[in-house]
Amino acid sequence: MWFITLLLLIFILGLIILVHEFGHFITAKKSGVYIHEFSIGMGPIIKTHKGKDGIDYNIRAFPIGGFVSMAGEVYEDDDTQKIPKDKFMCNKKWYQRLIILAAGVFNNFVLALIILFLMALIWGAQTLEPKIGEVIADSAVEGKLEVGDVIKKINGHKVQTWDQTQILLYLKDKDNTYDFTVKKASGETKEYSIKPQTIKNEETGEESNLFGFKITADTERGLLASIKYAFTRFYSLISTMWLTVINLFTGKIALSSLSGPVGIYHVVGESISVGLSQVVYLIAFLSINVGLINILPIPAFDGGRILFLVIEKIKGSPINQNFENWCHTIFFFLLIALMIYITIFDIIRF
Repeated sequence: MWFITLLLLIFILGLIILVHEFGHFITAKKSGVYIHEFSIGMGPIIKTHKGKDGIDYNIRAFPIGGFVSMAGEVYEDDDTQKIPKDKFMCNKKWYQRLIILAAGVFNNFVLALIILFLMALIWGAQTLEPKIGEVIADSAVEGKLEVGDVIKKINGHKVQTWDQTQILLYLKDKDNTYDFTVKKASGETKEYSIKPQTIKNEETGEESNLFGFKITADTERGLLASIKYAFTRFYSLISTMWLTVINLFTGKIALSSLSGPVGIYHVVGESISVGLSQVVYLIAFLSINVGLINILPIPAFDGGRILFLVIEKIKGSPINQNFENWCHTIFFFLLIALMIYITIFDIIRF
């Protein structure tokens, strides 16, 4: 079973990376940028092919990333006697460089939308409204929330989907009290302050909140319902991930709650036990995750490179090449350190 899970993990990560890097690759190639290498994976090369276009197409040992090596990504870093200057990425028009940098994220988002749409067509489109379907007896919400209530706000934050509701219920306030705004079946809006029961996992020592209600979801079918589901779920996941990123910086979510390759392996194993639909959904979820993380304006990510490009456009002249290179290098090693930190927590947790 572990071997099947590992193979599936490699396939999922490989697919997401391939789609992302192909975005950079095809837009760079169409823009006339000289490309040295297109690689899936990191580390030692295990399979290589020299294309008729002179590009090295490689598969590398570790399926945790990929890259497209282009001439002059930041400055003219190659031999200008061998490569014409107009084929350096840094010498392309501003909008061409912007498209090349953003294309990977765009592809990840499109992949997720297609998967979510196909899922809805095959298995039906679930409604995402945070509508209460069951209230557990003797729980924190009994006597307050009722079956049929629709959650509209939590601690002042508007919610439209169950994904958004879940992340807001995960965030802990100082007094561990949550303010709910709900719409009753009658149309009346009411507010409640609820203090959930805190449960401690004896094995890991982690604490979690138990509110005592479950959400109901209906299933719709058809082309229009599938399109609506794809875009609604996409927006829901994007907004939820964005909330997660913000609260990582504010400290309301601990770094130890994030997952690296080991954690993702564990999730893949759980998805297999649930069924094919959950595995397919996981691909869409991770594709959105990769896209959103990459578009963050942090050096070493695509978003960081786009940030430098925008600054260049505003100031009307290129940014110091050494400064930009150092920024990307420093943040790259910081990301490696973060990955190691998260992986250690994953190993302890699982």
